[in-house]
Amino acid sequence: MQTIREVMTPNVQTISPKETVQRAAQMMDDLNVGAIPVCDGDRLVGMITDRDITVRSVAAGQSPDQCFVGDVMSTDVRTCYSNQDIDEVLDKMGDVQIRRVPVIDENSKQLVGIVSLGDIATKTQGAAEGALDEISSPSEPDRSETRH
Repeated sequence: MQTIREVMTPNVQTISPKETVQRAAQMMDDLNVGAIPVCDGDRLVGMITDRDITVRSVAAGQSPDQCFVGDVMSTDVRTCYSNQDIDEVLDKMGDVQIRRVPVIDENSKQLVGIVSLGDIATKTQGAAEGALDEISSPSEPDRSETRH
């Protein structure tokens, strides 16, 4: 059994929900990533993605230096434990169509890394193929809010 700990990216950069969206975008650019875990102290409270910035901030006409990470971040974050089996986590990623998952230590409950579909694909033999099909299948657009 191969665990998430063996393939995850450790020591990930995080951002506070009190930082600006502009700072989050700068960090994404500097780190060459599309998502950053949001932590309030040691506690994971969300994730902010480049899509969150685009859809929830820019599309709403908010100024990136006046809008805060906590206002646009995703709060329904799926996590996994570092000792979890890769296949189990891949199933979860496929079920909810996500490409990256914050990794929590099973004892301290603190963020210890992040695992992406790319991490799994490059560090295992064929484990990611089925999940990639599920994650990449098109979903219906969310039209729950109307724009003015």
